[in-house]
Amino acid sequence: MNYLSKVVAVALFGLVLAGCTGAPMKTQQYDSTQYTVVGHSEATATGLLLFGLIPIQQNNRFIRAQNAAIKAKGGDAMINTQVQENWFWAWVLTGYTTTISGDVVKLKTVQ
Repeated sequence: MNYLSKVVAVALFGLVLAGCTGAPMKTQQYDSTQYTVVGHSEATATGLLLFGLIPIQQNNRFIRAQNAAIKAKGGDAMINTQVQENWFWAWVLTGYTTTISGDVVKLKTVQ
């Protein structure tokens, strides 16, 4: 393998890794005076990995599940968050289902 081939291989590997990054799920710390608990909620989101290489709604499934859980109760944020993940396999793909649960809160406005 010549030098150019090695450089191209390393560059391709770097692009593949960069393409597989996702946004982190954000949670904040709130003082109990800043919110009112609306209730417990839970939601799931699924992402697929086609042929072990091509992500389909894979990288943002944590955020999608969290947003769906918050929206289901009409709140602004979530506390006491728990994350559970299950996976399944089918011939050409692997699926990952993420379940987010916790207490949904409505933030109080500062007057």
